[in-house]
Amino acid sequence: MTPSKISQSKIKAASPSQKFVEVQEIKDDVVILKNGGLRAICIASSLNFELKSSDEQEALVGRFQGFLNSLDFPLQILISSRKLNIDPYLEDLKELARTQQNELLHAQTIEYIDFIEKFVELTDIMNKSFYLTVPYNPAGGRKEKPWDKIKFILKPQETIQKISPEKFLEYKDQLFQRMNHVINGLNQVEIKVGLLNTNQLIRLFYEFYNP
Repeated sequence: MTPSKISQSKIKAASPSQKFVEVQEIKDDVVILKNGGLRAICIASSLNFELKSSDEQEALVGRFQGFLNSLDFPLQILISSRKLNIDPYLEDLKELARTQQNELLHAQTIEYIDFIEKFVELTDIMNKSFYLTVPYNPAGGRKEKPWDKIKFILKPQETIQKISPEKFLEYKDQLFQRMNHVINGLNQVEIKVGLLNTNQLIRLFYEFYNP
């Protein structure tokens, strides 16, 4: 079988499963859903709350409560926990050990590598990422009902709504106003938030569907 035929067969095999993904398109740092809704996804930093004094904790809780009360739209918070891959780090250490001229440092590096490998075998080291999904559903768009979920599974092609370029820019502006409100609000509680660009969004969804 030629490479072109292989690639075409893979596309045909993947096509049915793609019909069940509610994402229609990703462009200009925006996720466009098949029901016409738009989503902006941000990544947020963590905050070591326990290291704060009681007064600082109380102030942070008060500011976060004020931020939540200021929202007039839903906000989805997703925590992704994945086992941390330290193989590249270990390879760097092994390369350092191979090129180390000092015998004492060489022995210490080997011992450190052995300690890390045994530690990883006994403990799952997790890497946590925090994501925020900011939604915007056009006022004139179709509102999703419980039946729509079933209909999407049975006939996903019929649920797709097209958005004109002009409307997309209008909706994107409304979406980014919400996103900026979220970013500014969380900055008040010492949480840094950054918008994921198109390439980062594609990679994020690929990793979610291909863990």
